[in-house]
Amino acid sequence: MMYRRAIEQGGLAVVTGAASGVGKAAAQKFMEDGLGVVLVDLPGEALETAAADLNAISRASVSVTAIPIDVGDATAVRDLADQVFALGEVAVLMNNAGIAIPTGSWENSENWRKLLEVNLFGVMNGTHAFLPRMIAANHPAVVINTGSKQGITTPPGNPAYNVSKAAVKVMTEMLTHDLREADASISAHLFVPGFTYTGMIQRFMPEKPDSAWTSEQAVEYLVQRMSAGDFYILCPDNDVSAERDIKRIEWALGDITNNRPALSRWHPEFSDAFAQHEASG
Repeated sequence: MMYRRAIEQGGLAVVTGAASGVGKAAAQKFMEDGLGVVLVDLPGEALETAAADLNAISRASVSVTAIPIDVGDATAVRDLADQVFALGEVAVLMNNAGIAIPTGSWENSENWRKLLEVNLFGVMNGTHAFLPRMIAANHPAVVINTGSKQGITTPPGNPAYNVSKAAVKVMTEMLTHDLREADASISAHLFVPGFTYTGMIQRFMPEKPDSAWTSEQAVEYLVQRMSAGDFYILCPDNDVSAERDIKRIEWALGDITNNRPALSRWHPEFSDAFAQHEASG
């Protein structure tokens, strides 16, 4: 599939949110597959450390470059693209940067804006800055946008985060259609990690829970399913199987088709029905 073609042709993998967690693990995997890597994250020690770690294990022929920017700044992302294309062709664009800060349905307006600037507009900025030149280059490539199951089943708790990831899902669906219509040698993929022990989680849980996957496990699953040509790449974890994910998604869609209350999975009148659905074969 397209990822394997991109690897064979070589080039660069650009990964945002690459200073830690899934982004760093993905950059390392792409590097191990023979691509030069461009690590993109906010300036600071974490990005510098990630670049040093990858440089320490990289082959002499594989470049590791760190470029500090805020992906919510469209001008900075356009400048990033200029710097990257001066280095070579892009084989992988992974729009992965994301934040999670508290929001409420009628509270935390400033946090809504901050979160959407990174989680939604950061993906849009990366896509708009890189895709025209990637399409023109006609170089086999993949675009990976990191979504979330919270953008599919939208659980209560952080509405702005759910909105941002639901928008990334739709944006990536539109992107894969438009790339197909343009006959571009680029495939797009929606990467949806399960419960993964990242730096974001580590702030609240100093030790990895047994139910969580490591970032490396999630990235291995991403590459496996992307190599098979999957668009929707929903990672299981040590607690939630792929079958359980499907049951939860079916129920969420059923709120529309069965005219149930919104988010009925968390509605007291439907808790027993949901439990029976999730347990059914």
